[in-house]
Amino acid sequence: MRRLLVAAMICWGAGLVACAGSGLQMRDQPPGPERRATGPAAGRRAGTGTPAPEGVRAGTAAADSGQRLLDEALELCEAARSLWARGELDQAVETLDRAYQLVLKARPDHDDDLERQRQDLRLTIAKRLLEIHAARQSTVAGVDRPIPLDLNDEVRREIETFLGPQRRFLLASYRRSGRYRKMILRQLEQAGLPRELAWLPLIESGFKIRALSTARALGLWQFIPSTGYRFGLKRDHWVDERMDAVKSTRAAVEYLTELHKLFGDWSTALAAYNCGENLVLRVIRRQDINYLDNFWDLYRKLPEQTRRYVPRFLAVLHILRDPAKYQVKLPAPEEPPDVVPVVVDKPLHLKTLARELGVAQKLLAELNPALRRQVTPPRAYSLLVPRARSAGLAERIAKLPAYKPPQPVYLAHRIKQGETLSHLARRYRVSIDTIARVNHIKPGSILRIGQKLRIPNRAAGHPRPPPPFRKPPPPRRGLVTVEVKPGDSLWKLARRYHSDVDSIQELNGLRDYKLSVGQRLRIRPGSGSGAGNGDASYSRYTVKPGDTLFSIARNHGMDLAELLRLNHMRPSDPIRPGQVLRIRRAGGQASTPGDG
Repeated sequence: MRRLLVAAMICWGAGLVACAGSGLQMRDQPPGPERRATGPAAGRRAGTGTPAPEGVRAGTAAADSGQRLLDEALELCEAARSLWARGELDQAVETLDRAYQLVLKARPDHDDDLERQRQDLRLTIAKRLLEIHAARQSTVAGVDRPIPLDLNDEVRREIETFLGPQRRFLLASYRRSGRYRKMILRQLEQAGLPRELAWLPLIESGFKIRALSTARALGLWQFIPSTGYRFGLKRDHWVDERMDAVKSTRAAVEYLTELHKLFGDWSTALAAYNCGENLVLRVIRRQDINYLDNFWDLYRKLPEQTRRYVPRFLAVLHILRDPAKYQVKLPAPEEPPDVVPVVVDKPLHLKTLARELGVAQKLLAELNPALRRQVTPPRAYSLLVPRARSAGLAERIAKLPAYKPPQPVYLAHRIKQGETLSHLARRYRVSIDTIARVNHIKPGSILRIGQKLRIPNRAAGHPRPPPPFRKPPPPRRGLVTVEVKPGDSLWKLARRYHSDVDSIQELNGLRDYKLSVGQRLRIRPGSGSGAGNGDASYSRYTVKPGDTLFSIARNHGMDLAELLRLNHMRPSDPIRPGQVLRIRRAGGQASTPGDG
């Protein structure tokens, strides 16, 4: 661990400059398929049978290979986080070490998107290692510079755009801003950042909480998955915190603070927020002079979208600072909803909760956009509900049965090297004609590597679930109050009370891992990984040739961390054909606290 920790401290503690020397970008595209390979069809263009040129084919194969390695590295980071939460620090470090090796193997080969993902993961791994090191030791014992309001030809051009074709967008975004602006201003002021940054989401998303860009950036602040993960935004089967207004704002404040420390001025920092700090650093390094006094020196050397980004933001500031000057009548902003958080510690569908509250399901979904499936996760989760309807809700929630998702009609299978329809038919015990009919292809079709097919679940071919075995009863689940004593840490308390770090942080509103002697914490014993889950929710899976722990977890709708925990394995443990693994049965409830 010492060697990797030193590298992490150099990479992270140097303000990103050391890592920036690699010339890699920071923000990425969303994770792609978990396993791709090369084969006869790999060089064909997607959706056609036309062979691609040799150069295109080689580039596609390299990109697919790099994306697969980065996807597995991200999954290992999540597994490491779950291991850390359970106090298994050595295994967490080992898992991060493996993730870092995968990142080093991924060769972007001039693919900017892969470069940005690669750099994000390197920094994420470095940050996680430092957090683990800090957690081991964490037992009890500026940037407020104004944003220059330049008014040049580029800014005037964007002002005319907002006064003309995009006037309706400007006014609608301003109206929506009322739901979030007070909260954003509060966080900016706490961090000492300029108040003008509260209008940045107008440029990023139009203040739409579910805004999704073509680059798969999501939410008010338009985080891509790896950048969001780097700044603590969870993303798994249940939640995507990029759509959590409060948490994504906290992440954006951290990112903007970091960028300003790196570049020293807000215009350049905002450009880096849009296109990635390493791209901006590369542009600066290519200049004939040793340094740049202001953003406009490098303006024309940035990508076209970024060249417009800063002028658009400045145009919005000019218009909103003096709307009468520009003959703009601003509408009344919407009021922020009056809500309170209620901790839910089991899966519940919003439809059921809406019925208990006497409100529309659509309203609850709007208040909790981070819930990807309108179902609370199987761990402590702060659900926002209307204040006027919240009385006695916690007691009523305790009496509700946990939600069990319906068994999917189809399973998803992504084609790997050497697979054919006949191979899939044997594996899933379904006819070739059935697979072909469901996917609207011919029985003799050549499959593309990375192609995704639907397989009827009624013939999925999973072995019968084994008879459940008895486990000791879980610890009592009522809330207890614990006073922090010398030597305590979050993960020690989590292990002592059969809970996990996430649940303790959620219940007590903790943003970091620091504790103080005499501090009183609320803990729900037995709320940790797998607490209270009956083993009838699990079955067995026989390993087949070509399987990996990563692919088995993905094919059965599980996180890698959950699969490892169920089978008492580490990510580095080998598997062999014929080996029997324990998996979550279709329709069973996930039990990991990790976030994918």
